[in-house]
Amino acid sequence: MPDSLPTDSVGLVSPQTLHFGTPIELACGQSLESYDLVVETYGTLNADASNAVLICHALSGHHHAAGYHSLDDKKPGWWDSCIGPGKPIDTNRFFVVCLNNLGGCHGSSGPSSINPATGKLYGPDFPVITVADWVKSQARLADRLGIKQWAAVVGGSLGGMQALQWSLDYPDRIRHAVIVASTPRLTAQNIAFNEVARQAITSDTEFHEGRYDDANTLPRRGLMLARMVGHITYLSDAAMGEKFGRELREEAFKFGYDAEFQVESYLRYQGERFSETFDANTYLLMTRALDYFDPAYEFGGDLSKALEPAQCEYLVLSFSTDWRFSPARSEEMVNAMISARKKVSYAEIDAPWGHDAFLIPTPRYTNAFTAYMDRVAREVGA
Repeated sequence: MPDSLPTDSVGLVSPQTLHFGTPIELACGQSLESYDLVVETYGTLNADASNAVLICHALSGHHHAAGYHSLDDKKPGWWDSCIGPGKPIDTNRFFVVCLNNLGGCHGSSGPSSINPATGKLYGPDFPVITVADWVKSQARLADRLGIKQWAAVVGGSLGGMQALQWSLDYPDRIRHAVIVASTPRLTAQNIAFNEVARQAITSDTEFHEGRYDDANTLPRRGLMLARMVGHITYLSDAAMGEKFGRELREEAFKFGYDAEFQVESYLRYQGERFSETFDANTYLLMTRALDYFDPAYEFGGDLSKALEPAQCEYLVLSFSTDWRFSPARSEEMVNAMISARKKVSYAEIDAPWGHDAFLIPTPRYTNAFTAYMDRVAREVGA
């Protein structure tokens, strides 16, 4: 934490928990009779509620997107580089909303929260959630906040999928969709990576078919391995090479199987830290939501037909070294939008960091993002 709050920070923020007592029907055929959503907001909602921006988080994200919860925090929220005064999503102009999605493990109802019907944790009994379910719950959140139409729905990676789904399910409630480092559906390779991660978790002897809380334990090793696999896919080969190369932790080989290379040590550290803060059942749920996302499926694979209801304008951004959700996937979206005669702006950003580049404020990325959001602000008089 810096000695003083940066001038471009939203400062100290506090999340709030909103309870929803009306049942929500889910795509899997089940329903939740009631649920909680944890939300953070930044900036001020204007008189006609036209300056609201929704931030949708990625797989391991949550509601804390910007600012600090206390002066003891070592880091700000996960997208602090893009949210705040004078930043692309300028909180002097916009009212920004970010939530922890249903099924999450940071306060919203999910596998690690109490099932009111049993008084115990949901665990594996929490329903499988889809991107469309998240969007439905977010629409109810907008109703609660008095927001009839979002100035923009913005998200990177899995968050970008939610922004796209918003434009299809609630076309009259969104003016702009900003889709960053995302895809209209996973490739077979991406589904394969997710399956390896799930197998790592479910084959952990401490998983107990998802009822590890009853056994008073956690599948830490499985979750650690899942995160290690995922983390590799978020970085480019060049980024890993520049950061670690083939550097050893010590001067000579030890001819054993402990972590000898710096990259091994880094992955183990990231995996271990993640296993202490994230819920394994939530990881399973989130990766499956990724797998299922495919708005073109019901239209014979024709994404342009799926896009016909959309009324918003789109900004699509991709990154040159992102091999998890490559620029080709963004271009697939853009071509479908053009075919469907939608208004779309697109930029491929040359950045060496792979998929994680959407979290790093490079000049071309920041400039393109800022210019587009400036236009959104002008449209709503912010």
